[in-house]
Amino acid sequence: MEKTTKLKMIFIFILSLIGFITTIKLAMIYYDANFNPYALASFCSINDFIDCDGIAKTTESQFFGVPLAYWGMFFYLFVIVLLFANKLKNIIIFKFLEVFKNPLDYISLLGIFSFCISMLLLCVSLFEIKKLCVLCAFTYVLNLLIGLIAIDYKNGGLMKSFKVSIGDFLDAIKNKVYLAALILVCILATGALSYTTATEKFAPQVKQQNEFGEFVNAKSNKYAVKGNYLGDKKAKLTIYVYTDYRCPICGPFDIMIHKLAKELKGFKVVHKNLPLDTECNHHLTRPFHEGSCTMARYAMAAEKQGKFWDMDSKLFELKPKNENEILDIAKDLKLDVNKLKEDANSNEIKNQLVKDIAEAYDKKINATPAMLINNEVHIGMKPYSELKKLVENEIQKAAK
Repeated sequence: MEKTTKLKMIFIFILSLIGFITTIKLAMIYYDANFNPYALASFCSINDFIDCDGIAKTTESQFFGVPLAYWGMFFYLFVIVLLFANKLKNIIIFKFLEVFKNPLDYISLLGIFSFCISMLLLCVSLFEIKKLCVLCAFTYVLNLLIGLIAIDYKNGGLMKSFKVSIGDFLDAIKNKVYLAALILVCILATGALSYTTATEKFAPQVKQQNEFGEFVNAKSNKYAVKGNYLGDKKAKLTIYVYTDYRCPICGPFDIMIHKLAKELKGFKVVHKNLPLDTECNHHLTRPFHEGSCTMARYAMAAEKQGKFWDMDSKLFELKPKNENEILDIAKDLKLDVNKLKEDANSNEIKNQLVKDIAEAYDKKINATPAMLINNEVHIGMKPYSELKKLVENEIQKAAK
């Protein structure tokens, strides 16, 4: 083996080893971000833009249900195996490596191909997610270097690598044993990827997005009820829900609660307003969901005319910008607009709203959406299957 080839292999080995270690770290970050609720922020989550943890939580951080970090680990490990294929083939269990006659040609193609994929991922990161993972970016550079170093520039460059790789592949599958092995590997790989894609065991963020999709993407609440009651009026279990009409996820949460009331019997829902707006929420120190106090008062006023949930659903659906737009909604709902406006601005409702907010904070509820079930607080939006299971268990307890 000539000196240049040896040097190339040494440099590629070092780069691959660094890449393998880096992807192990990325896999650890992925695990902490998606499976460990007690994990602290990683060292490469510096701000809203440079945020490895944030990217790890997105659906784009996996492919066929397998974290991209694992794909990277496989790539670097495979490159290392190719580098030592000539020696490993002498071991019985690695005899199949004898078909890899020109490892540097394969590595050059793999390196350049992986770099092209890396550039696509970088575009997704910068323009869709709007975050950057510095460790990921580091591996992109490694991929390019591995590909460039492996290219045989004197004898045809990348085109020569392509021709040699195709030729070696065709020679290998002429052997029926290797052809059968290749088919078996493809079948096993397809089965494994089908399993990871279907179960989403390694990609909880995808499963979560799929469960939330029905509610987040809904243009209106098809489960919406009319009147002031949601659920069973005489049910033993009462679920108190706290929402803010300017809260981005409270609308989807509201639809989720309505669907739950359609599918399950044995509980009733009592709505509580928790606007995160300094106009009525004196626990806040700076402006936040401006206008949500006004919307809350009008929802409470609509209750006096027997149309709380009608108004509630429309406020989330239409997102009125001001009081006039709220009154337009009231007209469409056939409410007495003058009476509604009078009630919404009455001291009775204003005082009741301040009281509801104070009670929420006393119960340690300071964010929306939130639920209070048997004095246990649940803040945030759960996947529907998880929420349904939780409520089913509470209904069974209440029935005993």
